[in-house]
Amino acid sequence: MIDFESLLFNIDISTRCIPRAGSLLVAEPFLRERYFHHAVICLVDYEPRGSAMGIVLNNRTSYTLQDLLPSVTSTVPIPIYCGGPMSCDRLYFMHTLGELIPDSREVSRGLYIGGDFDTMLSIVNDGYPTDGNLRFFLGYSGWGVEQLDEELLKNVWAVTEIPSLPHLLVGEEDAYWHNIVRTMGKKYRGWLYHPRNPHSN
Repeated sequence: MIDFESLLFNIDISTRCIPRAGSLLVAEPFLRERYFHHAVICLVDYEPRGSAMGIVLNNRTSYTLQDLLPSVTSTVPIPIYCGGPMSCDRLYFMHTLGELIPDSREVSRGLYIGGDFDTMLSIVNDGYPTDGNLRFFLGYSGWGVEQLDEELLKNVWAVTEIPSLPHLLVGEEDAYWHNIVRTMGKKYRGWLYHPRNPHSN
């Protein structure tokens, strides 16, 4: 007999991956905070017992890159995502283009953040496909000294590794969260029964 109560409500993460730059933080299903409900965050910086910075990968906004940058001439709408509640007036971008964009910083093997802005614009305007290669964000997610460590101890986040780099910058919203959770094994199977909007059940 299936223990549905345990399946649905047991979110204890007794064994966890060690967070590091390039790790993913996956929000536990009951986290209702506006910016982080069913969020998947890529850690950009992490210091044990120190501060941390990350980018929410899957929360799409109503903006496009063309809305924000008149210099973008591409006619294909390029979506903007909400990277978190900090510095929401600042644009960030993550990509898998490596040395094609000079001065990029490698976050994890094959995954980069930032780089030369003019080169990025040229790549976009030349029609290079962005889906899966280049994603834009307003704002970021930040934690003060030991704040993220405390949240991890409270099981606010599960820590996992990037399951597939080619698919990291593809997809959005609730479906993205579910796809990541599916890669995390049987232990997290119960998380999949929690919709983004609980009233939809």
